[in-house]
Amino acid sequence: MCLILFAYNVHPSYRLILAANRDEFYDRPSAPADFWSKHPKVLAGLDLKEKGTWLGVTKEGKFAAITNYRDPATWKDPAPSRGKLVSRFLTGSSGAGQYLKKISAQASQFNGFNLLLGDADELFVYSNRGEAQKLSAGIYGLSNRLLDTPWPKVKRGKKLLKTALTKKGDELEESLFALLADRHIPPDSQLPETGINPEWEKILSPMFIVSPVYGTRSSTILLIGKNRRIKFVEKVYNGEPQPWVTSRFSFLQE
Repeated sequence: MCLILFAYNVHPSYRLILAANRDEFYDRPSAPADFWSKHPKVLAGLDLKEKGTWLGVTKEGKFAAITNYRDPATWKDPAPSRGKLVSRFLTGSSGAGQYLKKISAQASQFNGFNLLLGDADELFVYSNRGEAQKLSAGIYGLSNRLLDTPWPKVKRGKKLLKTALTKKGDELEESLFALLADRHIPPDSQLPETGINPEWEKILSPMFIVSPVYGTRSSTILLIGKNRRIKFVEKVYNGEPQPWVTSRFSFLQE
């Protein structure tokens, strides 16, 4: 993932409202979201190269998502796949807090990441370029720096999310996908400096990214209701102007 916007325990009907864009090279093979055959309680997309995932949820209400921490100066090659941090949590039996304790000793092996982990009781964010935080109720934004780093896309996304939270039903879903499709490019003076050239800083600055080789591959909405209803909707773009696959899932948390 490159952008995760979420509201935790601020909506009267939903414990979690999450909207996220996955940005990746177009030639990296992946499968759309579905329940995994070997782990039928896990709903997630699949990175066909490394067999991990970027975002998923289980029928028990565990969920996880990851973004890369952009810092080319510290890049290690080879390094373990960061997507496996998500898949191992979803397929394992540990709760969010317990899982964080397990992986903290291994985190330095990976290239920079931000990991969002939740279960029925708690929500955490952890970065191997920062620290673990147990989150309280609020509206948050996570891109390729630490949580709520005020990049233009994060600030704009949180503002649009706050507006979307006033909607209900289909209008809520439409508003969330509309914000994920936002292609506003901020002025050069507001672009972050992360160690890549200014042209790429500009290409990567919108919420929805488009370029000849890299961009927003999919947009996902995850809603976990206080009535235990879980709704997961994914639109897959893979470089196309309109989604060529839309997957919808709705089920009661076990």
